[in-house]
Amino acid sequence: MYTRKRIVIALGGNALGDSLPEQMTAVKSTSKAICDLIEDGHEVVIVHGNGPQVGMINNAMSALSREDENQPNTPLSVCVAMSQGYIGYDLQNAIREELRKRGFLRTPVVTIITQVRVDEKDPAFDNPSKPIGRFLSKEDADFQAKEYGHIMKEDAGRGYRRVVASPKPKEIVELGAIRNLVDSGRVVITCGGGGIPVTLKGDHLSGASAVIDKDFASSLLAKELDADVLIILTAVEKVAINFGKENEQWLSDLTIEEAERYIGEGHFAPGSMLPKVQAAIDFAGSKAGRTAMITLLEKAKDGIMGKTGTRIHK
Repeated sequence: MYTRKRIVIALGGNALGDSLPEQMTAVKSTSKAICDLIEDGHEVVIVHGNGPQVGMINNAMSALSREDENQPNTPLSVCVAMSQGYIGYDLQNAIREELRKRGFLRTPVVTIITQVRVDEKDPAFDNPSKPIGRFLSKEDADFQAKEYGHIMKEDAGRGYRRVVASPKPKEIVELGAIRNLVDSGRVVITCGGGGIPVTLKGDHLSGASAVIDKDFASSLLAKELDADVLIILTAVEKVAINFGKENEQWLSDLTIEEAERYIGEGHFAPGSMLPKVQAAIDFAGSKAGRTAMITLLEKAKDGIMGKTGTRIHK
């Protein structure tokens, strides 16, 4: 029996490409997979990553400040806001165009510049570990460390990269507006790059030098919107244990207890599959009837129909 669902989709970096030309091509195929779900009658809310994009913007702004001493360095929170704007611009236009091709002439697609509050005492600020931007020489890395106070770390012999904190999301500031738009039938793109990280000081929201994991932000958003399904899209069709080994096993169905056991056994790589499984557990365990799905972008529709992907539930 068909059931209309409210779905939050977390798009991985492979859905957006690594440069502006790649992004303009990637969003065309990305929009087709999203519109398949919309055409089936589901309510769809979209969150996207911004790893390559925010790094590119950060590097460009740093280069500008080196060339022009009157230009101060741009805070990372502002770089996240910039990435939300131009990724949303490409993505919403691609979805709008694909919807019109399918006869949906009056379905508005909107991007919300979204702030997400984090705790300034989050332990992630004491141990920045999220790399952003391109690889740099030691000379350029030392310059950024001295001039801007950036924390630079050498990465497996490939050069130096800036590392920043990745705190957990606590509150979506524009949630009320997002909910109103979703309830009124809009296709909403929000919490881009995990949201603009801010801390609350009195009545003032202050940008934080951090990047929020978009999967955790997607889980929080899905809970707050009372979504039925959270789909976390990645580079593989299903979650695996013993990944890359002779006894590799692809998983179609996981209870929360099984997923937590596999985490404890170290099956999921930090910075890769681990946060996706943790975010899926967080959403699926938050209320009866909620389900999380991890799969490929092009398999999202099949995942909703139970044909593929890894389903995580109570």
